[in-house]
Amino acid sequence: MPESASKQQSAVPLAPLTTLRVGGVASSFREVTSEAEFIEAVVRADERGEPLLLIAGGSNLVIADEGFDGLTVHIATEGIEVQSPVAVDDEQTLVRVAAGHNWDRFVAQVVSDGYSGIETLSGIPGSVGATPVQNVGAYGNEVAEVISSVEVFDRQARELRTLDAHECDFSYRHSIFKANPNRWLILAVTFRLVHRAQSVPIRYAELAKTLEIAPGDSTKPIQVRRAVLNIRRRKGMVLDIDDHDSWSAGSFFTNPIVDAKTAADLPGDAPCWPAGEGQVKLSAAWLIEHAGFGRGWSIGADARASLSFKHTLAITNRGHASADDVLELARRVRAGVHDEFGITLHPEPNLVGCSL
Repeated sequence: MPESASKQQSAVPLAPLTTLRVGGVASSFREVTSEAEFIEAVVRADERGEPLLLIAGGSNLVIADEGFDGLTVHIATEGIEVQSPVAVDDEQTLVRVAAGHNWDRFVAQVVSDGYSGIETLSGIPGSVGATPVQNVGAYGNEVAEVISSVEVFDRQARELRTLDAHECDFSYRHSIFKANPNRWLILAVTFRLVHRAQSVPIRYAELAKTLEIAPGDSTKPIQVRRAVLNIRRRKGMVLDIDDHDSWSAGSFFTNPIVDAKTAADLPGDAPCWPAGEGQVKLSAAWLIEHAGFGRGWSIGADARASLSFKHTLAITNRGHASADDVLELARRVRAGVHDEFGITLHPEPNLVGCSL
């Protein structure tokens, strides 16, 4: 039997591979631990015309209760490689990380080793390879600011490529990878970090207040990491298998970007930030709360899904929720925000086999 066939499994439950813990089974399943194995599995599926689902950390997924009828590839590649400084006497260093490597373990490692650049992105669940897709960001920073390049396999051209950061077309929670989800396999990401005792400037007011510094100032990266983890834990945004309030896909809705007139029609206390070219970014959490959906809101007393009791932007699995439970709650919240403010919220997670 060929090696690839010996690793193929069927009827594998997918819910345990996601942070939300919902979803049916994979009709066909394979775990890959090397880039060559990853490419081979995908190329064979493409040759067969078989639908493909990629899972690594499973933190940004809502999988339908019907499961996935096709090949599910679990990306379990790992490894961190510190490369040469960018230039002679340059503090910046390139660090290459395998796509399947756990994101927060990577952040913890580089902060421990004295590097700065991603400390504000501590505690985010998922894999390194998923971060460019959404252009993951938190507390005033995005990965686009520190990504040097992304190594990919182009499924259309059947070739390996290295995309520089500018080729990735990064914008708020968006990238070329999100725009073309069936084309690119992310194999590794190279980050441009700085070996220094000071953190990145802290732009986010809540984080600066926690650190007892002024917005724009810096402190030690390890202190930033600890503060971010504490804030995220208070909001239920650090995964804890024993805490159902952390069983979520992270922020379920993106912060909407609207034109200036739409923003001006909102109440004066609605948080907003300039988003360029006459656009304004709003707080999805504020819109949800002020449309009448408070922390812990659910459709009924015995509902199996609810908004987080710590943060209204997360939809949580109370232990036995189905994907349909989660989606119905999301629909109610989205409809309520639209009725109240005329603004449509868009889901941040990847919805597999389902929709709002």
